[in-house]
Amino acid sequence: MPTIIFIWGWQFYFFPNEGNEPIHIHARKAEKTCKYWLDIENQEITEEYTFSMTPSDKRKVKAVILENFEYIVEQWNKYHGKAES
Repeated sequence: MPTIIFIWGWQFYFFPNEGNEPIHIHARKAEKTCKYWLDIENQEITEEYTFSMTPSDKRKVKAVILENFEYIVEQWNKYHGKAES
């Protein structure tokens, strides 16, 4: 599972065998975990699930994803053998 960002104790990652799903990112910090879908056309994110996260945690994770949106998409494509979007 490639970690592509590690900030504020949050590990942002995806699994290499998830290429059949739309682009998304997982994040975790201790017992807190989440998954967000990335909408490339609109550069937006949608929460798939969260576990044990406070509203503040969600804001921090969303901010990191939005700040690194293009990088996450680039890394997803690299690891899943997809052409650049």
